[in-house]
Amino acid sequence: MASPQTFRSPYEKRVALVQNAIKDNSKLGDKAAGELAVRVLHVLDSIPEKVR
Repeated sequence: MASPQTFRSPYEKRVALVQNAIKDNSKLGDKAAGELAVRVLHVLDSIPEKVR
């Protein structure tokens, strides 16, 4: 019997990617890395497209 697949939005995938990068390069745990990942993405998304 196959397990049900869960849908992850592109935003959730980006958060997980950043969270894993933070965890791999620091001593932060899952929760702290996840919170920091959300803040990092918020800051990156607030930079005007022309500047990026």
